[in-house]
Order: sequence, then structure tokens, then C-alpha cells
Amino acid sequence: MARITPSAEELSLPSVQSQEVNGSQAATSSLQSACHRKRVCMVAYTEYECDNRVRRYAEALVKRGDSVDIIAVSASAASLPEEEICGVRVFRIQRRNKDERNKWSYAWRLARFLIKSSIVLTRLQTRNRYELVHIHNMPDFLVFAAWYPKLRGAKLILDIHDLTPELFVSKFGTKPTSFYVRVLTAVERISARFVDHVIVSNHLWLETLLARSVSREKCSVFINHVDSAIFYPRKRNRADGKFVILFHGSFQWHQGLSIAIEAFAEVKKQMPQAELHFYGGGDKSITLELEGLSQRLGLDESVRFNGSVPLDAIAQIIANADLGVVPKRADSFGNEAYSTKIMEFMSQGVPVVVSRTKVDTFYFSEDTVHFFTSGDTRALSTAILDVAKDEKLRSKLIAHGLEYAERNGWDGKKKEYLDLVDFFVPPSPQRVESM
Repeated sequence: MARITPSAEELSLPSVQSQEVNGSQAATSSLQSACHRKRVCMVAYTEYECDNRVRRYAEALVKRGDSVDIIAVSASAASLPEEEICGVRVFRIQRRNKDERNKWSYAWRLARFLIKSSIVLTRLQTRNRYELVHIHNMPDFLVFAAWYPKLRGAKLILDIHDLTPELFVSKFGTKPTSFYVRVLTAVERISARFVDHVIVSNHLWLETLLARSVSREKCSVFINHVDSAIFYPRKRNRADGKFVILFHGSFQWHQGLSIAIEAFAEVKKQMPQAELHFYGGGDKSITLELEGLSQRLGLDESVRFNGSVPLDAIAQIIANADLGVVPKRADSFGNEAYSTKIMEFMSQGVPVVVSRTKVDTFYFSEDTVHFFTSGDTRALSTAILDVAKDEKLRSKLIAHGLEYAERNGWDGKKKEYLDLVDFFVPPSPQRVESM
């Protein structure tokens, strides 16, 4: 495929905006916002308060005066069924089950969410008359929850966070040529045709989708940019003499967390003060496997599993870390899955050790992160020790990382999303005339 590469002169990300927004529409975006308070609903099988991608979109719209509701899942029984967070109304319609190793029970939970979100969205549409519904996968078929808003004239956007067929292969160990994968690919194609626009979360996946499911003029790329409203530079408030290595995110096989624990066992021999901290979660069985591995390696006191925390709290946790680690497996889904956490580490002045995957070498260079050979525990332990002991290397990674995060933050990119919304939901002529 044709490879899009960053400019050699700057650290800015490559930009692909296949859906053209003409100059006059972009120039009048602020006028449209003032004259027309857009009514938007988002649907996502996610815990809203922990999902930075969904929150970025929603809060950007609310801050300029639009009305945004989101249908999502709850993290615990203590979560409120309805709550307002930073101006966004959140409707939690289902509890998320962390046991996702069985594909049939997982599929049933997704199907239940589709049915429930369809009922709730239909009811809300009658009351709120949404003009745009922004649906986030997984799964792709969640777009059909918006059948009634579409019938009433609302525009639909499908936001592909992950490629479903590829994630299914990685998650359940299925062959890429299996019947299930062919069905999921067909669902992806049908879902893309059902909506007005498709957002893709990285440029490599754009090429994959163009080859099998959607036309170029119907696509945009928005990677997971850092939101400076949350990830602004924070002061370190830890001074305990420890060297904290941090991973935050989902606990899935493709993330390579067992590789990180095995590598840490070697690091610990040379750095007794080192600790490996995990924040996040996912499948319960994977968490239990990781905890068991830590115990077998005698790392009970040094490897800590801290559970999930709200997005607003993770920035300070990162700021207190000494090193970030992203140990994804290059022989799996992780090879092309963009790592949001890399730029989050950069935003807090924390150097990052990163697995050499296709997607991360596409977006980052040796000047911004310290790469190691994916799947190689010895290479990872060596890379960690390199950064920990080489002050010059640390300083270089911190300085270039801060610059990269600043240049590629959400503040500089959100206008593209707002312009896209304005393209599909232009101001009402009657409202403009009355202003």
C-alpha cells in the first residue's frame, strides 16, 4: 500500500482528511455554532468517564455550545444510570462485564447493548430530535441502533476505534480466513454503507478499510490526540526514591503485558528500587494470569495492579512515573493498533520505551521514543535500563516528547472534527435569519 510518512522537517503527524470541507464552510464554523446549537447523541460500548477519545469529541462540542448526550455502559453497580459530566449527559444502560474470553457471551452482551441502545436512542430522538448521531465501535453493527434517527433525517458517523475482524482474530485466536472473520468483514462493509461518514483511528487502518469496505471520499482519520484540558504538564509530587515504570490501558493479550513483567524481573536485579505499576483492566482472566506470573517470578511486592481510574486522574499518575512502557506484540492486532498512551506519557515529560510495531514506527522516531524488538524480553529489559541509567538519553526523549505532544495535541486538531460536524449539520436558515 502507499505509505504516508511524517515530514522530515517537523514532528507533526501526517494528515489525511478525505472528506473535503470547503473553505467557506470552515470559515463560518464559529457563526454556525452561534446560530445553531446542534443536537448530538453518541453511542459507545464504553465507560464514558475513562474513554478519552469519546470524551474529547463530546466535550469539544459542548464547550462551543452544542448539546451532547451519550449512551454508554457503567463500570460498577454504584454508577448512576444518568449523570452530567462536564456538560455532557451520560445515560448508562448496561453494566460492562470484564470476562470477555468467551466469544459467545461477549457477542451476547454486545447484542444486548445494541437492542437497549436502540430503544433508548429511539425514545431520546423523539424528545430531543438529534441532528447527528456519532457511533463508536466496537462493534460496527452498533450503527443500526440509530435506525430511527436516520429515518428522521439525522446524519450518522461511524467512528472505528478498532478494526473488528482483526481484533477478533487476536482476541479469540481465530484464523483470518475463518467464517466468523468473513462475517465480521461483511458487517463492517454494511455498517459503513449505512452511515454518512466513517472516522478511522489511524492511517494504516484507513488503507485497510479503503481496500475492503469504504470509499476514500467517505473517510477521515482522527488518531487519539492528547487533550490538553486533561493532559497539561503537571508537577511531580512523589519523592520516595523508587523508580516507577508505568503501563495504563486495557489488559489484553496483544498489549504484551506478560512480556513487560518478565522483562521487569531482569530489571529488578539491577535496580532493586524499581516498581512496575499497572493501571487499567479488561478481561478478568488475563488479570489473574498476570498476577500469577508476578507471584511465580517473586515480584509480588514490586508489581502492582491498581485497577481502572477515571481519565481525569490518570494524568497525575503518569506525571509521577519515571518511565512509560508500551510492550505490544508486533505479531498480533497490536502491530497496527495506535497507542494513545505514548503521547500521554510525552505530555507529562515521561520518557517511553516502545515495542517496534508497524504503527508506532510509522508515527514515532528514535528521537521521541526508545524502541525495542517486540516480544523480546531481554531487549525490553535492556531498553528500560538504557533509559533509566543514561541521563542524556532521558533528557532527549523528554524534550522531544514534550514538543511532539504539544504539536499534535487535540487543541490543534479539534477544529477538523468541528468542521466535519458543521459540514453534515449546517445551520438552520430560519435560525440564522432570526439572529
